[in-house]
Amino acid sequence: MLLELHVRNFALIEKADLEFKSGLTVLSGETGAGKSILIDSIAAALGAKAGKDVIRTGAESAYIELIFSVTGKEKLEKIRDLGLEPADENGTFIVSRKILPARSIMRINDEAVTAATLRSMTGLLIDIHGQHEHQTLLNPSAHLKFIDLMSPPEILDLKRNTAEIYGKYSSVRKLLLENTDESIRLRETEILQYETEEIEKADLKEGEEEKLHSEYTKMRNAARITDALSRAAQALDTDAVSTACRAVSEIADYAPELKALESQLSELDGLLSDAGRSTEACSENLEFSEEHFSELNARLDVIHRLQDKYGNDIGGILKLCAEKKERLEFLKHFGEKQAELKKQERDLRERLEKCCGSLTEIRKKTAGTLKRRISEQLASLNFEGADFDIVFSEQAEPGPNGKDRAEFLICTNPGEPLKPLKDIASGGELSRVMLALKTVLADTDETDTLIFDEIDAGISGRTAQKVSEKLSLIGKKRQVLCITHLPQIAAMADHHLLIRKSTFSGGEAGETRTRTDIREIQGEDIREELARLIGGVKITPAVLSTAQEMKELADRTKKAVRKNG
Repeated sequence: MLLELHVRNFALIEKADLEFKSGLTVLSGETGAGKSILIDSIAAALGAKAGKDVIRTGAESAYIELIFSVTGKEKLEKIRDLGLEPADENGTFIVSRKILPARSIMRINDEAVTAATLRSMTGLLIDIHGQHEHQTLLNPSAHLKFIDLMSPPEILDLKRNTAEIYGKYSSVRKLLLENTDESIRLRETEILQYETEEIEKADLKEGEEEKLHSEYTKMRNAARITDALSRAAQALDTDAVSTACRAVSEIADYAPELKALESQLSELDGLLSDAGRSTEACSENLEFSEEHFSELNARLDVIHRLQDKYGNDIGGILKLCAEKKERLEFLKHFGEKQAELKKQERDLRERLEKCCGSLTEIRKKTAGTLKRRISEQLASLNFEGADFDIVFSEQAEPGPNGKDRAEFLICTNPGEPLKPLKDIASGGELSRVMLALKTVLADTDETDTLIFDEIDAGISGRTAQKVSEKLSLIGKKRQVLCITHLPQIAAMADHHLLIRKSTFSGGEAGETRTRTDIREIQGEDIREELARLIGGVKITPAVLSTAQEMKELADRTKKAVRKNG
């Protein structure tokens, strides 16, 4: 569950610190007050795209922090599989994002994470439904996903098994299809034969290039090294330190404080003698051979030519050679392997078809239940006389997810034929279909927190009342956050956040600034906000009375809905 939200300098929000509770929380306010900005800040914290334009004017960065509590053992295990641990024994996860002009920093429990990890983790915790998410209903590929969500748990193992068999089947088919043309196969065999012989003839050794470069550099600079060593030997060939050492030794017995100086000079004399011998040895060992230098050049040319051709270091070239030899062996004995591959293909296809058949059987059975339950929910959402169906078709070839295609069909007007959602559904109808789905999936969907934006698009009156009852019913089992412009939905809330936009004078020049403020309201403030939603600008006593009556009715309805639902 989402416990807290902290926002700093995100768009119009200068500062917001909110606590969230279970049940249905609504967010209301004037158009343009920044309701969607609050949802955008949550989405940004969850890894949605957010550039420097979201940073509040005058601020150096934007910051969003979400605090979640995760209690389910199974869900905690899934999060741990991502390499993440809760911050405490209460299953607390702190998700934060700092947005800077050039980059973003995402953290979970103060540990930096990638956007992919963040989305994988938060996808288990929170689900945001806006106008874009409603549009997924228009894509038939999403319909099969809804059916699978509703299916019994054994479908997960079956889908994994299907995908695994399909992967093997595709690999075998690829080997067969790519090697059916004998002329192409012979040409590739010739090329691989030449390339493997070329690499093997070079007799490359791991680490060889580094040693050759070191020796090459030394020989190339042999003259400079010899000259420098000669000058060093001349500088070290002096008796000055030995003379000084003997002179001090002669008088050290007469002045005890000279003992330390005698020791220093003796040590220095020894070091200089050692350095002189080392310099002489280096000079003696330095030999330049024109023939050996040419051999080094030639060997490095061979290595560099192979690197240019095969694009790797020596280790990579040797690995590539092994792969080419394996491919060469396969091509040389393709005739013998072809029969074996065809048998594998037939066996895998048979297993794949069996898995696809099992998937289809489960999905069609689930679709029957899903169709019935969605139809019931649509009826309760004021789709009077609407008809809903799920139709299946089969792909010619199996895929990693089976062979099924499924599509939702609907008729919102009695007497009209069933048609795909994309052909008939308005924005308001899509919102209600999505809400019906979420209501049906509430028992199987593991997401604790649902956020609805635009759920009241295109609806009013009795339909709005029905939608509010559905949101309240979902709020019985899930934490629900809902942006709304409708008093019927706002009245049904367990908790109500009011969002307001205000202007003020700020900055050194006293320029006018705008900010969005958010606070939880109760009692009389709720009544006044409901009255504003009902009556608009002018709030009369009659409107206030209506708002009070609406709130009392909503409280009674909510109690009945949750008791019976």
